[in-house]
Amino acid sequence: MQKTNLNRAPRPRERALTGEAIDAMTDAQKAKLVAELDAETPEQRLARSKPLNAGQRAVWRRIKKKMGRPRVGKGSKPISLTLEIGLLKRADAYAKAHGVKRSELIAQGLRTVLGEATSISRRSA
Repeated sequence: MQKTNLNRAPRPRERALTGEAIDAMTDAQKAKLVAELDAETPEQRLARSKPLNAGQRAVWRRIKKKMGRPRVGKGSKPISLTLEIGLLKRADAYAKAHGVKRSELIAQGLRTVLGEATSISRRSA
């Protein structure tokens, strides 16, 4: 049984450990890999790590931009809004019946008043 040294750089002929390579491993090989990684201390992992190069940083920046809620228009801003209890209950019931969120219903109402009306119903027939 060959012992893997995780602290050394891979040899040029060795393949990088990718998801496909892990998927191709047997259950015993996967268990051995997990055991080796679990035995490693955080200091050993840190010693093995290296900073991202320029290409990797560019890829990471592109990925980070796509994380989170998608931006609509210029983005969004939370506000505090006071409504009569009865009006809020009716609005919530309407939003639920039409499959939209409360904030979407309020935004649609504002668009209607401002002359930018679009369809509100998200519920499929």
